[in-house]
Amino acid sequence: MEVNGYKIEPGANLVVAHLEGADLVLADLRGANLICAYLTGADLTGADLTGADLSSADLNDADLTEANLTGANLIEANLRKANLTGADLCGANLTGADLTDANLTEANLTEANLSSADLNDADLTNANLHGADLSGAELVLADLCGANLTNANLTRANLAYADLTSANLTSADLHDADLHDADLSSANLWRAMLNDADLHDANLARAYLTNAILAGAIMPDGSIHD
Repeated sequence: MEVNGYKIEPGANLVVAHLEGADLVLADLRGANLICAYLTGADLTGADLTGADLSSADLNDADLTEANLTGANLIEANLRKANLTGADLCGANLTGADLTDANLTEANLTEANLSSADLNDADLTNANLHGADLSGAELVLADLCGANLTNANLTRANLAYADLTSANLTSADLHDADLHDADLSSANLWRAMLNDADLHDANLARAYLTNAILAGAIMPDGSIHD
């Protein structure tokens, strides 16, 4: 398969390739080298990018619906407004990636590294983030309704105004996280670590907080938990 003069095949060397707006539906790019590639607006629906290196690639507004990105390297990639609905990002490295306003509805992000990633305004409804590293991530106004964040690392994450309604945060580490004005109604926070977290004006109605660690946390009413 050839697109814009580039060979699209497993293991292809596509460093800095210009594939803006390209039709790459169901493309087989397993293990491909796409470092700094330009994929703005490309259609990668159902593409197989298992183990591909997309570090610093430009995927702004790209369609990656149900794409397979298992173990892919997306360090500092630009995924602003990208559609990753149902995408498999299990074990992917998204450190420092820009996912602002991205659609990650029902995406599989199990054990993914999202440390310091920008997920402001991202839609993570029903996403699976079991064991994911979100330390220092920006999640302001992110929609995490129904998301699975069991054992996730959210230390120092900014979750201000985020929607965590009915999210599963069992044993999640939210130490020093900013959760002010977040909606945690009906969330499962069993054994969650919320020590030194900012919960000022957060909605904890019907939240399950049994065995949660709250030492030093700023509570919804502004008081500091013992």
